[in-house]
Amino acid sequence: MLKLLKRLNRREWLVIAVSIVFIAAQVGFELAIPGYMTQITTALETKGTGAGDILRPGGVMLLCSLLIMASSIIVGYLAAHVAAGFSARIRGKVFNRVMAYSSADISKFSIPSLLTRTTNDITQVQSIIAMGMQVLIKAPITAVWAITKIANKGWQWTTATGIAIVILLVMLTLILTLVQPKFKLVQRLTDRLNLVTRENLNGIRVVHAFNAEDYQNKKFDQANQNLTRTNLFANRVLGIMNPGLTLISNGLTLAVYAIGASLIQAASGATKLTLFSNMIVFSSYAMQVIMAFLLLSIIFIIAPRVSVSAGRINNVLNVTPSVTYPSTKPTETQAPGTIVFNNVSFRFAGAEAPAITGLSFTAHPGDTIAFIGATGSGKSTVLNLLARRYDVTSGTITIDGVNIQDYPEKQLYDKLGYIPQKAVLFSGTVRSNLDYGTGANKPAPLSDKDLRTALHVAQADDLITNLDATVAQHGDNFSGGQKQRLAIARAVARKPEILMFDDSFSALDYATDAKLRQALHREAQGTTQIIVAQRISTIMDATQIIVLDQGKVVGSGTHQELLANNKVYQEIAYSQLSKKELA
Repeated sequence: MLKLLKRLNRREWLVIAVSIVFIAAQVGFELAIPGYMTQITTALETKGTGAGDILRPGGVMLLCSLLIMASSIIVGYLAAHVAAGFSARIRGKVFNRVMAYSSADISKFSIPSLLTRTTNDITQVQSIIAMGMQVLIKAPITAVWAITKIANKGWQWTTATGIAIVILLVMLTLILTLVQPKFKLVQRLTDRLNLVTRENLNGIRVVHAFNAEDYQNKKFDQANQNLTRTNLFANRVLGIMNPGLTLISNGLTLAVYAIGASLIQAASGATKLTLFSNMIVFSSYAMQVIMAFLLLSIIFIIAPRVSVSAGRINNVLNVTPSVTYPSTKPTETQAPGTIVFNNVSFRFAGAEAPAITGLSFTAHPGDTIAFIGATGSGKSTVLNLLARRYDVTSGTITIDGVNIQDYPEKQLYDKLGYIPQKAVLFSGTVRSNLDYGTGANKPAPLSDKDLRTALHVAQADDLITNLDATVAQHGDNFSGGQKQRLAIARAVARKPEILMFDDSFSALDYATDAKLRQALHREAQGTTQIIVAQRISTIMDATQIIVLDQGKVVGSGTHQELLANNKVYQEIAYSQLSKKELA
């Protein structure tokens, strides 16, 4: 938690300092009230006391109460301001850090866990800052100040107060020792519950199709019960705190009055009045001390969970992105759209075998390079390496004569148009999805003509009649093929140097697939295309087809060359099309 609080800025520390001043004033006014109560008590026991002798200290007590209220309101406002501002800034830092992660970095956290850390965990931190400024600062000031007030009022009462404080500290220590590990477990179980819920909602159609509602219900119930049991244990232990604190405070009050009664009975004359006044004052200050610990107990209830949340937030912020980008723009030495893979190899962290081994090829502007192979052969990994979602283990990748590791992030992605296998659409409109992002080739909003041209290339112009039509979350109001065509149109509208298709034609029928590739050839003649595909028909016209098997190149050439000489390619081709169709 302290590590996270180091991220408070200078302005927030200044506000906290101002709050401490008002808190100190508030405590001072609170501790002044028992002194005026003593004056009233003494006046009532003194003969000849007039109404003014009582009203005067009573009026001061009322004024102190009003000042206490005003100070409390100011501190509450400042605390809320700091807590909300700090949490918003940390939430932004977490989001920006995650956005800077590479694919390898993202794999260190699950998506539900990142969502929980960005929302629930930061809310926990916000709550303890808001309460801590009002409670954590006030409690020790009150305790120390009140103890100094009662230190000379009688060793018997002081001893009773000390014993009560020791018992209180022992109880709080035992409770926190039992609760802290459980709250760590609660956060992990919350992530698990979010994961199960997310999986179930994303796969609801599959669940219904397989009549697996009972299975999913049991899976959810197990995760829910594990979280519930852990929460119940933690909260039951914490439930001991309030009764324990009440017992200690009431016991101290009884002890103070019992000791006072004994002392008063043994005293004589004016000493009895002095002891009685001291007992009233001591009782008030002793309760202030206990109340200080009561306030601290509120923090102790929240602190275990918040410390876990703060640690989880720090885990996200402490990850240094494994892929970093320079700030200096390099000088390009080759034509736009030139790609060179030079003996590229790549191994995932912890993997037994490389995903890609010794891959070399050159793509010139306007070329279409296609990759085909069995599932897991490394086809999509090639695109991930080209887009620097991972850095190569060995070898080099250059675009336009420059190593991709020498490009600033924005300049690199200006050159690329990426269409994933699973089309991603964002909630909004068709226009907002097609006219997405910025870049060197798209410095301003695209015109309707540009958007219509992109839709025409993607064979989606008959699908979209209104560019301002609503797109639901995840594009759920479109079919799989429609989403793929819109994703292709979005990349085409950007007019990049390089188009990367990650099996992006899989949801299209053969006729639409053929028309789309013809339109791409016609409208994007100077654009280099890198295609990952499973269907032979999609890549038959490629300039170069590279056949991958377990990450190794087992064939390279045109469709006719591979069909004549490469057994792996022949097996794939003949499993999909007849010899007549292939010819």
